[in-house]
Amino acid sequence: MRVVLASGNAGKLTELGAMLAPFEMKLLAQGELAIEPAPETGCTFIENALEKARHASRQSGLPAIADDSGICVDALAGAPGVYSARYAGEDANDAANNAKLVAALTECGALADDGAPSARTAAHFYSVVVLLRHPEDPTPLIAAGRWNGQITGRPSGSNGFGYDPHFWLPERQLTSADLTPEEKNRISHRALAVAALTRQLSEGA
Repeated sequence: MRVVLASGNAGKLTELGAMLAPFEMKLLAQGELAIEPAPETGCTFIENALEKARHASRQSGLPAIADDSGICVDALAGAPGVYSARYAGEDANDAANNAKLVAALTECGALADDGAPSARTAAHFYSVVVLLRHPEDPTPLIAAGRWNGQITGRPSGSNGFGYDPHFWLPERQLTSADLTPEEKNRISHRALAVAALTRQLSEGA
């Protein structure tokens, strides 16, 4: 079954494609179908995910899946949150977003001068995944996942994308960017959300 992914993020396409492969879903990035990104005007991850999925489904005539995810930092009252991808500006790249995050934690005194992660830099990745069978689907499948960790000012690892090099996993003593893609796909916030979604699919939802 062809399903349009309401994202232009190559990392998300790879991760979600691998996770949904057992359900014989072929994900197509919305850019492949010349679909422009939907405006993200919601205040929550779920609002944005629904908005993106509905837009992609309407434009393509196909079922659509959308993920809205980001990182929420306790010391910053949950920021960047839904603004994670554009934390440093609309055209910001990963490096700029990470630099702003580290600077904000340093300025508020949560991050020590040596950049070491601690309970004061507690954070979590959060993901909402939505699957619409058609644009006006009144009962979309909705699932969420949360991945706890801390922010480190000392980036590590070359895998993943976004804030992964700064997302420290205390129990593993490494960052999410140090994980192999296969391992991350088993334990990440998106993995947890997709697992919850696939349980719904398996139950015939």
